[in-house]
Amino acid sequence: MENIQAIKQRFEIIGNDPKLNRALEKAIQVAPTDISVLVTGESGVGKESIPKIIHALSHRKHGKYIAVNCGAIPEGTIDSELFGHEKGAFTGATSTREGYFEVADGGTIFLDEVGELPLTTQVRLLRVLENGEFIKVGSSQVQKTNVRIVAATNVNMFEAIEKGRFREDLYYRLSTVEILLPPLRERKEDIHLLFRKFSSDFAHKYKMPPIKLDDDAVQLLLRYRWSGNIRQLRNIAEQISVLETNRNISLSALRSYLPDTGTNLPAVVSEKKAEGDFSNEREILYKVLFDMKSDLNDLKKLTMELMQNGNTSKVQESNKGLIQRIYGNSPAEDNNHNFEERIRTEVMPPQKISHATETVISHHDDDDDDDDHYLFAETVEEEETLRLDEKEVELIKKALERNKGKRKAAADELGISERTLYRKIKQYDL
Repeated sequence: MENIQAIKQRFEIIGNDPKLNRALEKAIQVAPTDISVLVTGESGVGKESIPKIIHALSHRKHGKYIAVNCGAIPEGTIDSELFGHEKGAFTGATSTREGYFEVADGGTIFLDEVGELPLTTQVRLLRVLENGEFIKVGSSQVQKTNVRIVAATNVNMFEAIEKGRFREDLYYRLSTVEILLPPLRERKEDIHLLFRKFSSDFAHKYKMPPIKLDDDAVQLLLRYRWSGNIRQLRNIAEQISVLETNRNISLSALRSYLPDTGTNLPAVVSEKKAEGDFSNEREILYKVLFDMKSDLNDLKKLTMELMQNGNTSKVQESNKGLIQRIYGNSPAEDNNHNFEERIRTEVMPPQKISHATETVISHHDDDDDDDDHYLFAETVEEEETLRLDEKEVELIKKALERNKGKRKAAADELGISERTLYRKIKQYDL
């Protein structure tokens, strides 16, 4: 069995962090078995290296190794990609196709972003893990495969299980052994080593002298949060290597390449944020509807008191707070005539009264023998329909119109994934 240093050299892994070393130890130990492995960690920490190590050290090393990005395959075609399909199984299936599980028989399949798999595909994958069986799309024939599965995800799996987006039984099948890769910010001693390695690689690639950080720039490099982890560090090293003519990089020069360098404190992120749904829009809609209902009830109460008492001054005096909240003025700032006029024109204009019971009341002014008749509507409170699907359709249509039918841009504006938007479009037949 190869030791950790030999594995690092073979797969170009830089760093001596204890958590990284522990992850590599587990990969080396589990490689000779056929146990399913789940690699977890934030995006950009290098999770794709672990399945390569496991495959290379296993008895399957001469078999095929296939890496599949589950989040990049549309929901409608992922079953065909993984399990294959028969000719005529769906529109465009002009011939029989072998899926990855059939092609990789005797080898290893790496399922990256496994947390993005649709629930229907999760059921098929569970069957493969349990007894090695699968059925092609459009077929009724059960086929066997002998495949080692290594999966990876940056999703909080327990939260996904709780929200019904991932099957609990599949999670425990995949995570017989779980390997966690630490984020770059927890590997302080490795950050400068990695930066120097990337600088050397890009100097060789672009045929120019390597860049070098001064002491202050190194300290900034170590303090930075690196939310994009190793991928972000590599990107910064490449930018500086290409753009800077002075190969000695100062603190100010490095800072210009790091976004939001002033916010190095740990960010407080809500764990309740729902992905792929309209939770934020739902909360806003609920609040607006409840506020409207409360205002309507207040207006109804004020109107009924006017109808019953017929004395504007008395109603104004007993409802000072309510009138001020609705109209923004205190009753003293409006004379009786203005107050009555605003009730007529703002609360219930006659031309907008519908489905209401009309009531004519007479208000008698002691200074005038004529009776002024006002038309009030006894508002009939009706339950407003709160259908989320209608609101979803409206939001999706607006987003698509604003972005001229471009689904990716519309999905970004809605705060959902492009695949979720595609599913919603099919669901509502837009």
